[in-house]
Amino acid sequence: MLKKVDIVLVALSSPITIGIYEDNKLIDTIESEKKSSEILPIIFDKLFKTYKIEKLFYANGPGSFMAIKVAYIFLKSLSILKDIPLFATDAFYFNNNQPIKAIGKLYFVKIASEIKTEKLVEVPEMKFMLPELLKTDDFNKITTPLYSIGAVG
Repeated sequence: MLKKVDIVLVALSSPITIGIYEDNKLIDTIESEKKSSEILPIIFDKLFKTYKIEKLFYANGPGSFMAIKVAYIFLKSLSILKDIPLFATDAFYFNNNQPIKAIGKLYFVKIASEIKTEKLVEVPEMKFMLPELLKTDDFNKITTPLYSIGAVG
């Protein structure tokens, strides 16, 4: 019998990061520098052979719009085809609410619950990290990518 797990995907920039959680505790991490569209089917094929995936979670933005689209379409398809619930939260959950690169000197920032772009001169080094303990209440059933963020440039 396969071990029951939840999967968290952060595919906003390189590397993509996948967390495997058992009873909400991080038990393994997979990272890849490859393109999401090329590597996600390979990784998930292995995951489905190794685990019984109960729930899918992902960061739905902001970040690379193409990476977010690929992640959403891939996970939404899995969710529908395999009847696995899909949940999402914004990327700030995975980087301690630090600014996220948009374009040039523009960065996405989250103030209270509003995400907007600001020009920043000094930006702390930002890295997306998986939490050791997954708080599922921090995720939402509304999983569409965050396309409502204002245009940048």
